[in-house]
Amino acid sequence: MIREREESLEETCPFCGQKTPASVEEVDKNAMKRADANDPFSMCRMGRKHYNEGDYESAVEFWTNAAESGDVDAHYILSVLYQEGKAVEKDEKRERYHLEKAAIAGHPTARHNLGCDEWKKGRIKRAVKHLIIAANLGFDESIQALKTCYKDGKVSKEEFATALRAHQAAVDATKSPQREAASKFFAFLRTISV
Repeated sequence: MIREREESLEETCPFCGQKTPASVEEVDKNAMKRADANDPFSMCRMGRKHYNEGDYESAVEFWTNAAESGDVDAHYILSVLYQEGKAVEKDEKRERYHLEKAAIAGHPTARHNLGCDEWKKGRIKRAVKHLIIAANLGFDESIQALKTCYKDGKVSKEEFATALRAHQAAVDATKSPQREAASKFFAFLRTISV
């Protein structure tokens, strides 16, 4: 998008090459077409849209379909819904199922939450393993939790040092000139949005 704007080119979708939609309605229409074609990302997006509009039943249906298609964010969202009883009845088994699916697929917040859950249940070694994995994914809260664990003697100096290096490597891996330019561009767009 940045290159297209800089070179005064027509903006196109990076996935399909079609002209970028000019309105939110067009974006929603395209997302619905993709959701109907079983695109997990679009199903998850439509779930958010319906949830924000107060149509919780449709939101849960979209998220469930997205999760069944392997969308990590949908699994995480469903875990939160089942934990809090929002739009669905509280259900610890479903919460844990979706949380584990999201964590296994690499969702850092889900992995961190599994660690917290294990900690509450007194399974400290398992909790620390989850926190280390989340820290290795670059999740800041997990590295802070491990810092506390180290101070309390629950994590060895070597484990903490290894987790700290892996956390920093993950954070560094997300840095690039393109990401910084995109971040500035989107920050600018937020200042001019109506």
